[in-house]
Amino acid sequence: MEDTLNHVLDHRELYRMPWTLPDNAINWLEPTSACNLYCDGCYRKNDSNAHKSLDQVRHELDVFNRLRKTDGVSIAGGDPLMHPQIEKIVEMVANDGQKPIINTNGLALTMDKLRALKNAGVEGFTFHIDSGQQRPHMKGKTELELNDLRLKYAQMLAEVGGISCAFNATVYEHTLKYVPEIVEWGQKHIDIVNILVFIAYRAAPVHKGYEYLVGGKKVDMTPIMYAIDKDRAISIMSTDIVKEIRKKYPDFQPSAYLNGTERPDHFKWLLTLRIGTKDKIYGYTGPKFMELSQSLHHFTKGTYLAYTKPQVLGRAKSMLALSPLDKGLSKTLSAFLHDVKWKPHLLFKKLHMQSVMIIQPADFMPGGALSMCDGCPDITVYDDKLVWSCRMEELINFGDWVRAVPETDRT
Repeated sequence: MEDTLNHVLDHRELYRMPWTLPDNAINWLEPTSACNLYCDGCYRKNDSNAHKSLDQVRHELDVFNRLRKTDGVSIAGGDPLMHPQIEKIVEMVANDGQKPIINTNGLALTMDKLRALKNAGVEGFTFHIDSGQQRPHMKGKTELELNDLRLKYAQMLAEVGGISCAFNATVYEHTLKYVPEIVEWGQKHIDIVNILVFIAYRAAPVHKGYEYLVGGKKVDMTPIMYAIDKDRAISIMSTDIVKEIRKKYPDFQPSAYLNGTERPDHFKWLLTLRIGTKDKIYGYTGPKFMELSQSLHHFTKGTYLAYTKPQVLGRAKSMLALSPLDKGLSKTLSAFLHDVKWKPHLLFKKLHMQSVMIIQPADFMPGGALSMCDGCPDITVYDDKLVWSCRMEELINFGDWVRAVPETDRT
């Protein structure tokens, strides 16, 4: 495994994002568990009546502000647009001096709702769109056929202006092959699509030969939404997604990562920042640029950088001035100048920056341990404590984390 990983990427050559539990880029707020869509692999039970009051939301934000420094707040769920006071929640986050980011499937988004959220202070949207969802009138659509839907939301945000546009998709065993085409679609719309996120499908496998314990007592994993007891490929790694993207973009190169709590050489979050136009990607920033941007933001703002405004991402040409400090930018500048030599009009054309992120959630290790994202940005509040949002169903159902123990290890 180690040799295979290092053959694709070597973590020692990438910038390890400096995010920690108390000093991070993002908080994860869940004001509701209600959702208007079913997604394969979702880790939250759908409860149509589970809207938190504004007082509860205010309390959780206060817990975040007391325990954690962040640049932005991902407002999720459920689907946050189902909350009847979502505009007020966005306003509360903005008034705290943080960037409100809506994580949604987009079904409930209208232009009127979008403008109201913009007026409330929303900074960005992350739309979850993939073929594992039971979308009305779109069942059976492939990942590529969903690009028209992605474009619809990107154009809505572009019309309002000034809002970061991101798309994420869960990558299943049968959809891995479509990832390069989605990345290519992102390039074609690099002027209005700022971020692409690919999340490797994960579940909690109920393996034979293991017992699942909470506080030393055996528990039934059936109530946990992400527990499965059937055979299914859940071994997609972040490096598998990198290899797939390189089939279309051979020079695709991440520059920063987060490791796993059990394996320092596992790539739980991979961050890639590419520079180009709709017609051509000229290159990728390197680790030094990532380090400089995170360090400078922390030095000037006191927090690590989460989301960048679209207008800044449209000024990628000015970033090339930093090429003496970063090998990735230096290669990008050389490629750009090579084209300018034959096409001088390119000097007057905008270059855009676009992020491609790959996430590999919790991994089940052979001894029963779960390898989590070390420095995870998706930490939420439960019972006034900071917890992993992707495993909160364990706390809701059992009051504590579940441990997997090989049956032969019990005495």
